Amino acid sequence: MPKQDTASYDISAIAARKRKRGLAILLLLTALMLLFSVVSLSMGSMRIPIGSVIGVLLGKSDPTNSLVILQLRLPRIVAAILIGAALAVSGAVLQGMIRNPLAAPDLIGVTGGASVAAVAFITLSAGKLSIHWLPLVAIAGAFLTAGMNYVLAWKKGVSPLRLVLIGIGIATAMGALTTFLLISGPAYLASQVLNWMTGSIYGTAWKHVAALTPWIAVFIPLAVYFAKELNVQALGESLAIGLGSRIQRTRLMLLFISVALAGAAVGIAGTISFIGLLAPHMARRIVGPSHGILLPVSALLGALILLAADLAGRMLFQPLDVPAGVFTAGIGAPFFLYLLFKRRN
Repeated sequence: MPKQDTASYDISAIAARKRKRGLAILLLLTALMLLFSVVSLSMGSMRIPIGSVIGVLLGKSDPTNSLVILQLRLPRIVAAILIGAALAVSGAVLQGMIRNPLAAPDLIGVTGGASVAAVAFITLSAGKLSIHWLPLVAIAGAFLTAGMNYVLAWKKGVSPLRLVLIGIGIATAMGALTTFLLISGPAYLASQVLNWMTGSIYGTAWKHVAALTPWIAVFIPLAVYFAKELNVQALGESLAIGLGSRIQRTRLMLLFISVALAGAAVGIAGTISFIGLLAPHMARRIVGPSHGILLPVSALLGALILLAADLAGRMLFQPLDVPAGVFTAGIGAPFFLYLLFKRRN
């Protein structure tokens, strides 16, 4: 066999092995997510045997268990999966687009802008408007701050360092504005808004899942569709242009996808931080930098992280229900410092 044919065969074999390994990891993570979901459905102030949980999910009638599982716990579990996946994919797209592993929606001010818009919606409308508008309002706020950050960071191109530093400043300003809206709004909404600002899926109902699902169903598949463009952009701007990529148009679309996912998640769950930073890094360690497999693995890992954080919040400090955002911040902040130390040079 000629050397060129041998090399082509080796490359094809390596690619096939990578695809099989990626598929196996996806199946494993999906199984873990389903298992963790069933365990989460069984645990709480009222313990329900796993066999009974499976029975209810399969349609066996048990009025008490059905009420607890189907109306109280299941929408919360589904929301955790959707929100965790959205934040993880948003972070992975953002990191790939600007080629900066420190990028995440909460670190560049995107979630701060979404929070301001959502808190303004809650306090100014005083619950008179439909919850289905909340993700759209949060996305509008996220786009406003993302555009502001991009413009301020521009100086013959966007420097990743400037993007992060300006994003931290914008996030701080958005936090101050959120606090102002909170204290100037109706007093009876303060507790609800404070809990939401910490990052919580407590009290999530099917109406929240219904409001969030269309955004996830559209923008996560769209992110996977643009995976090849992310791979090309990872090669550098000059090479990407040489390969025929319409780099500015693609960046705008990728930014739109990232901000839409982060804004929709924040609109329902508040500012759950660091999932957009943690999950893509974990996925990159497991499956490598190719976004075709990185994005779905990031989504599953983000869902698992938020499921674990929510379960910890429900179980560790009973009868208190600690917001999941407390646990993601507790894990994510040291991890971010570690990344800064590792990349100090």
